[in-house]
Amino acid sequence: MGLPLVIINPESGGGTTRKGWPRIASDLRTHFGAFNCVFTRRSGEGTDLAAEAARKGTKLIIACGGDGTISEVANGILASGKDAELGILPSGTGGDFRKTVEIPTRSRDAARILREGVTRLIDVGRVTFTKKDGENDARYFLGVASFGMSADVIERVKEGGPQWLPANAPKWLRGRLSFGVSMLQTAVRSSAIRVIVQLDDTHERHLTVANLCIANARFFGGGMKIAPQAKLADGQFDVITIGDLGPLKILANAPRLYLGAHLGMHEVRHELARKIVTRPALRDAEVILEVDGELPGRLPATFQVVPQALRIRCPAGDGRRTET
Repeated sequence: MGLPLVIINPESGGGTTRKGWPRIASDLRTHFGAFNCVFTRRSGEGTDLAAEAARKGTKLIIACGGDGTISEVANGILASGKDAELGILPSGTGGDFRKTVEIPTRSRDAARILREGVTRLIDVGRVTFTKKDGENDARYFLGVASFGMSADVIERVKEGGPQWLPANAPKWLRGRLSFGVSMLQTAVRSSAIRVIVQLDDTHERHLTVANLCIANARFFGGGMKIAPQAKLADGQFDVITIGDLGPLKILANAPRLYLGAHLGMHEVRHELARKIVTRPALRDAEVILEVDGELPGRLPATFQVVPQALRIRCPAGDGRRTET
């Protein structure tokens, strides 16, 4: 069985994980125990490393990084077909999934949860989509998949976010400002998109949306509580459709989106579904897809929930938020 494996993305948090790893490792040894570790060298390698470790019998595989790293490691575990468990050691710009699971940001506190926490089974999403080269592909996601304004925001964040922020600013501040400023820039410049959407066995609908989210977890976009009622083990997605609000209304209601108070708005629709099929309404339109903070491809896409698919180490407690 061997020791738990920590998969570290040294570039997460704008490179702060590489600099902070000696301190993180010390906290992990002190408050968790012995472990093996490996650093990723390229995007997507976390998936390969996790799959290989799971096939070799590693029972606990810990992702050290942000949402992208956690998603990669989870994809590797799921692809392996083995009964390995996912652990989370946060150290990145984004921290949306760990908020739903209630993993603290301090490495010593997260290490204690890895040692003393409980194992829970959660749902995951599986999306098939079109890659940039036109070929079809598939991957799993833990948090939120979306298209519309959110994909533009992620693209801006990945281009560097606000360049005026001092390089020595705290990583949590850089992350939040990067998402926040990118959202403001996108709201001013973006326009609504036309898509065709089918939920489960209902009729297809032609929609004009600013954004559409397929949520397994509650948060995305750097702390936005987009699906406040989402549960990780109910066997359903929360589908949040934000209609064509227009730039001014998007900006005026941004605080409601971050607080999770937007579901009562007339232009926002909340539904539950196990399968969602989407495609652009215009044949030649390119609608970029965002999945767990990454941009793997575009529509058409099909999203399906995979119930009780992944074991994850969570804080001890009654577990109601995770299990119901």
